[in-house]
Amino acid sequence: MKFRFAAALFSASPATVMGAPVVQPVAGMFQMFAGLVAVLAMLIAAAWLLKRFSLQQKIPGGAIKIIAGAAVGQRERVVLIEIGETWLVLGVAPGQVNALHTMRKVDIEPAEMPVSDKGFPSWLKQVLDKRNVRS
Repeated sequence: MKFRFAAALFSASPATVMGAPVVQPVAGMFQMFAGLVAVLAMLIAAAWLLKRFSLQQKIPGGAIKIIAGAAVGQRERVVLIEIGETWLVLGVAPGQVNALHTMRKVDIEPAEMPVSDKGFPSWLKQVLDKRNVRS
């Protein structure tokens, strides 16, 4: 009985085996690959459309700039932000933002900016000291 089934299986035409159509492995792989490419193309197109036509409010002229930032904890940061002619020192933590200090914009050279996060606290202290001396 086993041998008759195997003989029928190998002697049957490639189009059908026992009345059921046989899917060729190469054709199945191509169909799967084409479907994957189509899904990825749709995802990329949807992301592009969302970015292109997003309803986000845009700040005219880039009025807010992040000057520097430093991590002070696992999820907490101190950030220096420029808004017009004012600098704000903000404490940022999950779920809240606190204004720590407000000062006039200080004109500095790019070389004076800290290279790493370790230099930011000392740089900020130096700028605040200069500001206090002028006042």
